[in-house]
Amino acid sequence: MAAEDLAKRLRLLLDVAITESGSEPTYAQIAAFLERRGINLSRSRWTYMVNGHRYVQDPALFEGLAAFFDVDTAFLLGEDGVAIPDKVTAQLDLVRAMRAAKVKSYAARTLGDISPKALQAISRFLDEEMTHN
Repeated sequence: MAAEDLAKRLRLLLDVAITESGSEPTYAQIAAFLERRGINLSRSRWTYMVNGHRYVQDPALFEGLAAFFDVDTAFLLGEDGVAIPDKVTAQLDLVRAMRAAKVKSYAARTLGDISPKALQAISRFLDEEMTHN
């Protein structure tokens, strides 16, 4: 469970980075940042961390990743009582809005002959779902 929780937080931070910079940070960028701090991150280790296959217990690595993503190490570790950083919450809201807009656009294109009333109902549903997550 700890490995999956870490993976969820890492993927969330990757999503936030995408909204901030327009592209997902690459393994090479992350590894180079960590290497400048004297921390080695192999591609396989990064892969199993992001996919939740194995839990890593490496305080220096967590501190380096927290610095890379500009968040508190306690958030990355999922410590009890640690709030989601404001920048993450704000970017997460934006990511949700962008995803909902994509779904609305896809529904409008795919359903084609759907009535405006039905399309509005779908949009309202997606908006409500977005605010509950």
